[in-house]
Amino acid sequence: MLRKLIPAGLLAVAALAGVVTDVQQVMSQGNFALAEALLQSYRTQRGVTPEYLEALSWLARGELYTRQFEKAEANVQETKRLALAELKKRPLDAEPHLPIGLGAAVEVEAELMMVKGQRGDALAFLQQQLAIYRTTSIRTRIQKNIHLLTLEGKPAPALEETAYLGAKPAPLVALRGKPVLLFFWAHWCPDCKQEEPLLAQLRKEYASKGLVIIAPTQHYGYVAKGEEAAPAEELKYIDEIRHQFYADLLDVPAPVSEANFRNYGASTTPTLVLIDRRGIVRLYHPGAMTMEELRAALNKVG
Repeated sequence: MLRKLIPAGLLAVAALAGVVTDVQQVMSQGNFALAEALLQSYRTQRGVTPEYLEALSWLARGELYTRQFEKAEANVQETKRLALAELKKRPLDAEPHLPIGLGAAVEVEAELMMVKGQRGDALAFLQQQLAIYRTTSIRTRIQKNIHLLTLEGKPAPALEETAYLGAKPAPLVALRGKPVLLFFWAHWCPDCKQEEPLLAQLRKEYASKGLVIIAPTQHYGYVAKGEEAAPAEELKYIDEIRHQFYADLLDVPAPVSEANFRNYGASTTPTLVLIDRRGIVRLYHPGAMTMEELRAALNKVG
């Protein structure tokens, strides 16, 4: 793991140790120059690899968040150019780093368009990318960004509810007249577990207003410590996680469906979606929320 100050002679060793993690760490310390040096050193020794592209996409995201827009734009375009060259050699999902890098590049490019006030262009770009990558793993991430621009104020997409844990889910159309909070979670997600007591408390506070919580989840193909697992084995593990970390929500319907995550763009867990009494989405929020944020949103739907 890198420290704040690294002698130049150690750059080569550090770059080979774990370029994605190291770039993330030095950026978290505000040292973008060192992040660039790590990437250059890695590329000199290893060439362009999927790991390099993921790390480069993280650099672009960091530059976006620190308002280094020109650098972010340059690194996004470089990530995309190199990723497209890699796609001529192999499928996008042959390994995990390339889809993460390309997906992040698409996301950051759209966000840069929004910074410039080009909302329509950003939406058109994302829809074009969705059409290109609809059959790949980055579909959900692209859909998330489309929903961030369009879903609030629109009818909530239906949920697939054939497989589930907990109580049997009711179709969203049958819940008209009640506020509904969708809590997309994953068995491996620590932030999801931290939301559990908040959701349990909110269910008590808003019971008189008819609040319904539905907790969609999905298969990921593995269980504890990343061990690969068949769907039936993973479903059993998901239920174990529910009993261990979501004890106050065991009766909450938990549809198990990859389609729900794709349709709602839930590439980030948790993702919280608040639906009003008319079935209209009033909040679409990838990422954890505080109790104050959740209460404020629920108070708005009445």
